[in-house]
Amino acid sequence: MGTLADVLLIIWENLLGFDLLIFVFAAGALYCYILARHLSVKLHKILNHTVFLPEYVLNKTRIAPASEIDLVDSRKRANGFYAVFANLTSIFPLLGILGTVISLIPMVATIESMQENFYTALTSTFWGLIFAIIFKFLDGFLSARIEENSNNIALYLERNREKPEEAS
Repeated sequence: MGTLADVLLIIWENLLGFDLLIFVFAAGALYCYILARHLSVKLHKILNHTVFLPEYVLNKTRIAPASEIDLVDSRKRANGFYAVFANLTSIFPLLGILGTVISLIPMVATIESMQENFYTALTSTFWGLIFAIIFKFLDGFLSARIEENSNNIALYLERNREKPEEAS
């Protein structure tokens, strides 16, 4: 078994190899999470003033009514970034397993490289699982906001739908 310095050196070398791909995907997932969260919080603030406040309060506070097109567009953009985030989050365990398989395949050819390949395999699996856990945790908060916004927009559109007798 290697010393701590040997293990850290192997981790560093692996970061420059396949593990870098995992970190690139993690950066993309984080970017999509931040955008989806920002858009969903912004949409929630708009909906909070249009769905949950009575009309007389809206008139007193002079909050402009939201445009249906803007609401639907904001929901679509937030949901789009969320979909990319959720898909990236779901592949981290697969990336970890892929890194393990890629590292273990050369072990068949030579037994001498077994220890080094085994460390490479473990670090890929480790990083894949770590990012899967982190982003799955974040997903729990964001998915609830996305679903709440979708329900609130449906409620807003239903309440503000032009009635056939009002149109004439």
